[in-house]
Amino acid sequence: MIAFDLRCSNGHSFEGWFKDLESFNEQDSQGMVTCPSCRSTNITRVLSPVAIKSRQGEEKPTEVEPDYQKLAKGMMEYIRNNFDDVGADFSKEALKMHYGVAKKRNIRGSATGKEEETLKDEGIKFFKIPSIKPKDGDD
Repeated sequence: MIAFDLRCSNGHSFEGWFKDLESFNEQDSQGMVTCPSCRSTNITRVLSPVAIKSRQGEEKPTEVEPDYQKLAKGMMEYIRNNFDDVGADFSKEALKMHYGVAKKRNIRGSATGKEEETLKDEGIKFFKIPSIKPKDGDD
């Protein structure tokens, strides 16, 4: 068995277990691999930890220390480029989408503590990212 880190065209990440790479490719080509969040069948494999075979054929996991600063910058760039900035109207827009008044889309913005509680009470899931100011010279 092999586990692959997968992502759908809507940006949802999930894990899939397959007999081997050929099994994944076959199932994916037949539209059998679906996102558990949105049911999309447009799936891609994403980079995941690697294993290196030694001369004796034993697999030894390779420890790779992630560059967290680079990952954070990449995540923030992705959010800036792929989410509509609704500013202080975040909770209003989230509620409109939740109740079908507005088309669902990726949004970003800010909310007060009270607005966050309202969203939680209404069953609206959101992810809070702390604001980080770049150092001088960084974008």
